[in-house]
Amino acid sequence: MVIEIPELFDAAEVREFRQALETTDWSDGRITAGHRAARVKDNEQLALDHPVARQLSERVLNRLSQTPLFIAAALPARVLQPRFSRYDGHGHYGNHVDNAIFPVPGTGEHLRSDVSSTLFLSDPEEYDGGELVIEDMFGTRTAKLRAGSLIVYPGSSLHRVAPVTRGVRFASFFWTQSFVASAEKRRLMFELDGAIQSLATDHPEHASVDTLTQVYHNLLRQWSAT
Repeated sequence: MVIEIPELFDAAEVREFRQALETTDWSDGRITAGHRAARVKDNEQLALDHPVARQLSERVLNRLSQTPLFIAAALPARVLQPRFSRYDGHGHYGNHVDNAIFPVPGTGEHLRSDVSSTLFLSDPEEYDGGELVIEDMFGTRTAKLRAGSLIVYPGSSLHRVAPVTRGVRFASFFWTQSFVASAEKRRLMFELDGAIQSLATDHPEHASVDTLTQVYHNLLRQWSAT
């Protein structure tokens, strides 16, 4: 299931992000890649403990906690600290699958990457190339969203960032451990939640709203991975 969330941040907020990102120091993105992924990765990233990374990632996490569509799609149990990337001069990230397990910095704990997310921080007209290409059982999906918009997709998918041939592509990316580990079950929960919301809007007093809400929460109890 691939979900787009437009305008997670508005234009003014994106300008604040960009001002911080354009005036800071970047590191070779291959430092954080696994052995195989490092061979196909050519970008720059902010170190996780960089003050700018910490400040901006906190803003992303706060906004996600207030975004019903993200919560409905990801059913987040935990979200790993967002990271920030920069692509230019034919920078790219070839086909790869994200690590299944990530360490949570400073805790000794680990997080399962059920859901991947990319927050676009450059508008499409600012750069050529740089599309996020996602391949899963439902086919191939290409995304190049407006700055401030988020795309959510299965962590198990094969994906890549096409070479940037003009301009600079800024983005944030992160992983979520869901209460429901199965992508198929999360999709069913998302569809059921949407149907409940529609029915509650059109027929708020209908008895089926309560019945379907009960089914939703009982499925969540049954399928919860934690």
